[in-house]
Amino acid sequence: QVQLVESGGGLVQAGGSLRLSCAASGSISRINAMGWYRQAPGKQRELVSTVTSGGNINYADSVKGRFTISRDNAKSTVYLQMNNLKPEDTAVYYCNAQQSLTLRRYEYWGQGTQVTVSS
Repeated sequence: QVQLVESGGGLVQAGGSLRLSCAASGSISRINAMGWYRQAPGKQRELVSTVTSGGNINYADSVKGRFTISRDNAKSTVYLQMNNLKPEDTAVYYCNAQQSLTLRRYEYWGQGTQVTVSS
């Protein structure tokens, strides 16, 4: 079992910045990727950004050039630096981790952290 704990959400004005953190604990071996998803009320969850243990990164088109993901493999922690925030970024942001064990894939989610951007 892997536990994920997010922090860093809050309320900011448009154009401001926030830095989210997600720490993984428990049986953290063979975590292949970590990342961030977000969900606004009445909308489906969407991928924001992911990073693999090998350093491969992808971003949603809507956040490219504004958000930066990074991962500390030794600490099993992933970060999301969010700059030039827009009201449409308002959502609950969820940390995600993917683990492969004995040819089986497991997926874990954090509790979510609220990000609110005022205009």
